[in-house]
Amino acid sequence: MYSNHPYTDKEKLELIKRSLPPENISIVALAKELKIPQNTLYAWKKKFKQTSEISSYSNNKSSWSAQEKFHVVIETYHLNEAELAAYCRSKGLYVDQVKSWSNQCLLATNNTTPDPITLVGKLKEQTTRANRLEKELSRKEKALAETAALLVLGKKAQAIWGEAEEDL
Repeated sequence: MYSNHPYTDKEKLELIKRSLPPENISIVALAKELKIPQNTLYAWKKKFKQTSEISSYSNNKSSWSAQEKFHVVIETYHLNEAELAAYCRSKGLYVDQVKSWSNQCLLATNNTTPDPITLVGKLKEQTTRANRLEKELSRKEKALAETAALLVLGKKAQAIWGEAEEDL
């Protein structure tokens, strides 16, 4: 009933990869198809997970760094749909993921976004201008407060001593 074929580690890894995305074939279905005991397949899967040989085939988007995503986009840019699908299967990706990453790369290189160096320069200019205006505002507030105090004192003095007589 079961196959007596001795599998190499490479063949085992390829078979176990079929249980991962995008194929996601269950171990039960894989065991029936290959005529291999389920326990054997589970043992192989556990072995490869422990050695991290299948960790790179994870479908978790967050496990891919920006550099890895960019590399995938570059590798797949010239591929047609069939070639892209085959590439995605070999890497454990979905075609939609790669297309999404490609769109993100295109948007990142869109010229409508300002140059960061220019933005830093403008930010420095605006910060300098804001600091200068704050100092000027503070100086003017002090001058206004002083003028108001002199006016109040002048009115109090006038109330106490009366109008100052002009010398002729």
